[in-house]
Amino acid sequence: MPDNVRTVSWIKAARKDFEDFPPGAQVEMARALTVVAAGGHPDIAKPLTGLGSGVLELALKHRGDAFRVVYVLQIDTDVWVVHAFQKKSKSGIATPRAEIDLIRERLKRLKEALR
Repeated sequence: MPDNVRTVSWIKAARKDFEDFPPGAQVEMARALTVVAAGGHPDIAKPLTGLGSGVLELALKHRGDAFRVVYVLQIDTDVWVVHAFQKKSKSGIATPRAEIDLIRERLKRLKEALR
């Protein structure tokens, strides 16, 4: 692996949720994470506002469903995946409040664990 490629690390619960995605969605998200690890910015990535700098979201539409993977770049040297979920909100494009709260809690625990 080249020196400039970062490792993709997972919070265990995020990995489990990701593995529940349909295979096609998993493949597309894995490709996007590979681009991130190599220092790129995939087309489906966008900043997740309100959670600090370096917290980004991969947003994928797959067969009529919406899937999200949230990762952070500012903690440690790895790309950390902190949450993966299927978006079911009917209130537009906003990330549901419960998901934001869960992401915030996982970020807090990750920072504490890596001290």
